Amino acid sequence: MSTEKPMGTESGHDLRHHGDAEIRDDGGSLVDLAVNVRADTPPAWLREHIAASLGGLAAYPDGRAARAAVAARHGLPVERVLLTAGAAEAFVLLARALKVQRPLVVHPQFTEPEAALRDAGHTVDRVLLREEDGFRLDPAAVPETADLVVIGNPTNPTSVLHPADVIASLARPGRLLVVDEAFMDAVPGERESLADRVDVPGLVVLRSLTKTWGLAGLRIGYVLAAPETVQDVERAQPLWPVSTPALAAAQACVGPRAVAEAAHAAHRIAADRAHLLTGLARFAPVGLRVVEPAQGPFVLIRLPHAATVRGRLRDLGYAVRRGDTFPGLDGEWLRLAVRDRATVDGFLRALERAVAGTPTR
Repeated sequence: MSTEKPMGTESGHDLRHHGDAEIRDDGGSLVDLAVNVRADTPPAWLREHIAASLGGLAAYPDGRAARAAVAARHGLPVERVLLTAGAAEAFVLLARALKVQRPLVVHPQFTEPEAALRDAGHTVDRVLLREEDGFRLDPAAVPETADLVVIGNPTNPTSVLHPADVIASLARPGRLLVVDEAFMDAVPGERESLADRVDVPGLVVLRSLTKTWGLAGLRIGYVLAAPETVQDVERAQPLWPVSTPALAAAQACVGPRAVAEAAHAAHRIAADRAHLLTGLARFAPVGLRVVEPAQGPFVLIRLPHAATVRGRLRDLGYAVRRGDTFPGLDGEWLRLAVRDRATVDGFLRALERAVAGTPTR
């Protein structure tokens, strides 16, 4: 694990590259293992619920019911909840609203937090987790001077689930601790979540409803934080920032039915991930290594000549996420979204063809 002060504006990494770039334009016909949105979503009942909200489009959005529903889902007062147009907007709002001097991002992880901080004029320090440590966090590597620390849990793209107590140990007086839990509802039991904690000073938890429910095009997420932090961030929002359909989706996705369905989906994802990992194990002789134990709805692999393999996979009809845009990773890394068994089996056959003829280590 190492600390790094990035040189230049992007330190050699395209922080604005995301998985959807793999399937845009000429990638629209590919089988998608690049985007971490659960396949076959949103479900029909959710689409119907959102469609029913369209009759209210003439009125300005009123987020009170959705905000109360999110608060109830986590057992928190409404003053600790802020609804946002996806978790990505929350990162922008935090970067603009919070008066911090030494922000730090733990990498490799989702790059949008650092990009938002840079766009707001901040100089961003990094802690780079290492492959030889399993990309696991050592709290001692985070400098005491950092007054804003950002970490994902489970982390995109490594699929590492950090213990909640280890993350909570980063809290300090005068420090904001931002935990991106965009994929936590894909973890059975949401173990290691900090979402309902009110005893951790400076804690800010971000959640997304776009991943599990397939609502990336609708944009809905939320912030859980101390009331004074919520107020500071809310002042940076425009009026009516979340649309009526998105509010309807938020209210539905945190209700008992949806929570139960998400819990069931988390167990199914875990089973499908195990199937994927079993299939990937047979590629060890060609140098493929998996970051384990994977706990998110995606896995990170290291593979010699990954860029070549990725191109061959595209030719064979499959899109995967390049890893070299994440600080701390290089061109040998690929991220694979977990899909159903039939899709995984087809991908593994394509991967066998794609690696054929590439040199081994």
